[in-house]
Order: sequence, then C-alpha cells, then structure tokens
Amino acid sequence: MAKKMIELLLLESVEGQGIVGDVVKVRTGFARNYLLPRELATTPSKELIAELAEKRTVAQAEVAHLRSEREKMIGSLENYEITATRAANDQGMLYGSVTQQDIADLLAAQGFAVRARDVRLGQTVKRVGTYELVIKPEQDLEAHVSIIVKAEGVIDDNDDEKPEGEESAEEQKPAKRERGFRVPEEANVFSD
Repeated sequence: MAKKMIELLLLESVEGQGIVGDVVKVRTGFARNYLLPRELATTPSKELIAELAEKRTVAQAEVAHLRSEREKMIGSLENYEITATRAANDQGMLYGSVTQQDIADLLAAQGFAVRARDVRLGQTVKRVGTYELVIKPEQDLEAHVSIIVKAEGVIDDNDDEKPEGEESAEEQKPAKRERGFRVPEEANVFSD
C-alpha cells in the first residue's frame, strides 16, 4: 500500500525535514498530527515563500554556523578516549550497561556538545574493557572514539599486608564444630 504524501511549506525549521521556507513532501499523518496543529507548516504559496525569504536567510546562517561548530568538534574528537567507571562483578560483567546517553554525558562533561542520538555503538557495553564507537552528528560527519570501561572499587590482589585490627574473612568465621558424639575419657571401657 502506497503511503499518501502531502506538500507543505515549513513556517519554522523542523529537524529531519528542513528549514523555514522549504517546501517538503511529508506523509499525511505527520502533517495532520504534528506539523499543522503546531503551526509549523502550511500549504505553499508564492506569497508566503516570498514573506519567509528573510527568515530563511537567518535560518541558513544558523545552520551554517552549527555545521562549522560540529566540524570543529568532530576534528577534536577523532581518536579521543574517555573513561567510564561502573559497578561490576568479579568476572567484569557490569550491573547495568553503558548507554548512548551515558557516553553523551561523559563527552558533555569534557566540553563536547554531543547528543545521545549522535553516539553509534557497535555493540552493547556490558563488560569491563575497551570499546570503539562512532560519533555521527550529521550524515557526512563522523569521529571514531574509544571508551574504556573500568570496574569501580577494584580490589588489589595484594592481600599479604593487612591494616592493624582487620582480620581476613577466614579469620572472622567461627571454627567448625565436628559432628558426632564426644565420648568422655572416663567412659572409655577399652582402655587399659
């Protein structure tokens, strides 16, 4: 079944569709349920297109500025390494996973304006280790980034030295009781 399309003039910039003044073809449901009720689009006419020419010029300048900022960001992100510390078990399995949002937050803390949907993970990050991922803010812009996932609270293998007053887990356990009967020595009839 063919999807019905309708042609509309965008009154505001709509991400994924176009900028103000663009005449776009969209599905009728998207137009009826999103664009038209929010007054983001209307039926195109030459008069409206001429009225929106100045607004379109400003929008094009904003898009060009955003593009140049993203190009700079991608240039500085190439081969960048970030570190995430998460709770994990003894085998290195995380008690959750590192998500796209987590990575975007880590990069934002480093000063990069990365959205969660710009992060492309090749696999689910559920183990301690190093993973390669791609940051792709636009179709033709991408940077390869490494994330190093470490377990939080790693215990050192050097248990030889214990701080004073601390006992190991073995020393803290009570002694095992032996099962069976204990015969008092005076009751032993076989002794000579």
